[in-house]
Amino acid sequence: MKKRGTQFVVPVIDLFAGPGGLSEGFERYRIGDKTVFKSVLSIEKERYAHQTLLLRAFFRQFRKPPLKYYEHLRGKVTLDQLYRAYPKQCKKAAKQAIRLALRFENRERIDGLIRSALRGHRDSWVLIGGPPCQAYSIAGRARIRAEDGASFENDRRHFLYKEYLHILKTFKPPVFVMENVKGLLSSSTETGKKKPDRTKTGETFRRILRDFSGAGYSIHSFVKTGRDDQLSPVDYVINAEKYGVPQTRHRVILLGVRKGLSRGSSLLRVTRSVSIQSAIGDLPRLRSRISPRSKDSFEAWATELRKLRSVFTGQGELRRMNGSRRTLGSLPIGGTFIDTRYPSPTRSRWLQMNDGWFIDRKIKGVTLHQARWHMPTDLRRYLFASHYARMHGVSPKIPQFRWWQRPEHESIGDYVADVPFADRFRVQIRGKPSTTIVSHISKDGHYYIHYDPTQSRSLTVREAARLQTFPDNYYFEGSRTAQYQQVGNAVPPLLARKMAKIVHHILERL
Repeated sequence: MKKRGTQFVVPVIDLFAGPGGLSEGFERYRIGDKTVFKSVLSIEKERYAHQTLLLRAFFRQFRKPPLKYYEHLRGKVTLDQLYRAYPKQCKKAAKQAIRLALRFENRERIDGLIRSALRGHRDSWVLIGGPPCQAYSIAGRARIRAEDGASFENDRRHFLYKEYLHILKTFKPPVFVMENVKGLLSSSTETGKKKPDRTKTGETFRRILRDFSGAGYSIHSFVKTGRDDQLSPVDYVINAEKYGVPQTRHRVILLGVRKGLSRGSSLLRVTRSVSIQSAIGDLPRLRSRISPRSKDSFEAWATELRKLRSVFTGQGELRRMNGSRRTLGSLPIGGTFIDTRYPSPTRSRWLQMNDGWFIDRKIKGVTLHQARWHMPTDLRRYLFASHYARMHGVSPKIPQFRWWQRPEHESIGDYVADVPFADRFRVQIRGKPSTTIVSHISKDGHYYIHYDPTQSRSLTVREAARLQTFPDNYYFEGSRTAQYQQVGNAVPPLLARKMAKIVHHILERL
């Protein structure tokens, strides 16, 4: 354990780290200007998520990040050029961010990495992370069952938490934090069978609690006091929108405390909800791009929108928008970096209050803010859906679409009242938190339509990152698909910082 001045710096080890949302929150927790937690090791197997972790570990080597870091954000300096310019910091970052799969075959190496990272200071440190959720999420279970239901109970992803458990048994940190999807509460290895045994629903969660208890830990909630034998499964669910995250993200997050230590009574404090508009309303307005790419242009985009003139006749804003190019304006499509006024003078009070968290004036623009490609038919659906949501305060379902606007799927016929996935085109409501940002956003934008009809597009990577409360200088490496996946799989760092405060209160009692 390090010591800076009179302030102990507690080592943090992040397993199944993803792009690093949990560790970012712990790193950014401060008491005055004093650092409390230090991320000393993050392990992640996915290539691009690891690249993002490595870049963030490099960023943290500096009290004041160098100009070249921001030039990388602007696309002027490659990763290789950045790392070659600062070899010492790059070497340290490479020891902290490791690309490695957590599985039985790698246990010996992982144990060695942890011993080296802790450097003998094993009395006060924190283990954090979340095993991959595909085997626990409702969608993931359905997909695995469809692919190979017979092997569901043998799917290794179902038991990856045991690698986490191995670390607990071997190194016994005073406190750990483990995150997973809400579906964990209903998961069972029986789920893969055609007729699962309903009496075994939630078997996985109960087994995890038993295993953690057997390893010497009592399991607590961040939102309700009491031990694991006093809490119901839903007491472990954190509804992120209640705690300052502009997103209705509901996740199971376990707070493990080594038996014999006091949990205390500190809980997450409920705050006023934050709307999507407060989180992303200051970002530059964009138009979507039209696929196929050869047909994309501003004129082609505007023409597609004007085709709906008759639908919106009498609706002021849309009628004006369809009226002339001068009113519509030549909206850009955005890019990996947009050179624009930063921060925007139109940012919300919430962003102003969290200026030190989100805003980095050295960026001098906005990164990863580029509209994705949409087919003209989807573009018109987006326009209709976003205007409908603005008028009625709810996102329309398939029955609300005109017959000629509905997708041409076999499941959608003349009778649309019981159509499956009726909300497949989902608009984010301007005055409310967004829906849950998940990795599926990388597939298409149908569930993440921007609330502004004049933009008629889905959310960008930067907008999704804002809703996940990543700072604007947090850069996600890889293709845009990989960036979306990383953002969707992450823990909101702003929420993690609040959890870090509770963890710190526990460690103060050591």
